[in-house]
Amino acid sequence: MPTIRLGTFNCENLFARYKFNKNVDPAKATKNGFDINMVNFEIFNEEDKKSTAKAIAELNADVLALQEVENLDVLKRFRTDRLKPLKYTHAILVDGNDPRQIDVAVLSRFELVAVRSFQHIRDGNAFLFSRDCLEVDVDVNGTVLTLFVNHLKSMLDKNNPSQGRKTTRAKRVKQAAEVKKIVEARFGANPGAAGRWAVVGDLNDFLVPSQGTTSGITSLVTWPEVENVVDRLPVAERWTHFFAGAPAGEPRVRQLDYLLLSSSLAAASLAVPTIVRKGLSTKATEATGPRFPGVTATSFASDHCPVGIDITL
Repeated sequence: MPTIRLGTFNCENLFARYKFNKNVDPAKATKNGFDINMVNFEIFNEEDKKSTAKAIAELNADVLALQEVENLDVLKRFRTDRLKPLKYTHAILVDGNDPRQIDVAVLSRFELVAVRSFQHIRDGNAFLFSRDCLEVDVDVNGTVLTLFVNHLKSMLDKNNPSQGRKTTRAKRVKQAAEVKKIVEARFGANPGAAGRWAVVGDLNDFLVPSQGTTSGITSLVTWPEVENVVDRLPVAERWTHFFAGAPAGEPRVRQLDYLLLSSSLAAASLAVPTIVRKGLSTKATEATGPRFPGVTATSFASDHCPVGIDITL
């Protein structure tokens, strides 16, 4: 049975935008689209993204789910410029619902043989998923691993920042319930015992109550069909995200990033997860270990940590 490393990472705003050169008049540069010789296409925050690449290399996952990637062209450019030694031959991204164009994606050393998007599901007059729930089948030497890659509704509420978790909770409750339905539609009424799959990504919530509310993702994270493998770590080591602006009374670090393995996959995969914190801002004093060269208080890989685990298929 093959053993591979599965990972997830919110790489925080992996963007590249077309920018006109200084001597180009944008009004004259459009003629059935842009002339590519008249524009620049560069990764934004290049110094930060050098650290992002180092964090990905440190994790060294064979299959890596990503969040906050602008589009497939950006992902391929980043792979070529910064990740070539990792040999991620396969990449997939489907443009999702976020108006800022932050999408979920997968990089893999193994062939991606099927992809299905659920961004079309509605919640009244709006889309249910903030980005998407992207279903991806990975062929690992003849064995299929299915991922459900997510980036759920943020806890931020600019109009009511001190109660953001509470005011946004209802959306995550619906999203978490829908993820379970999607898994059951694919793998049946007892999906944990039925297949090799994992729900992965940034679920944008944690399990401890705060702001007078409870978590919006409890039904998914504590679902008997999965194991939250980060719980295999000591309690003090289970956090994956640093938020300097945490409301009063809340911790600055918490688990927002999850690898929820199907119960059968978890039973066959007894490894302890790896969380890479070398790319975090030096403001995150909760991470006491070393940082990558070039990481400072204001230049860093992401406010999230890459998370990975070795799984046996």
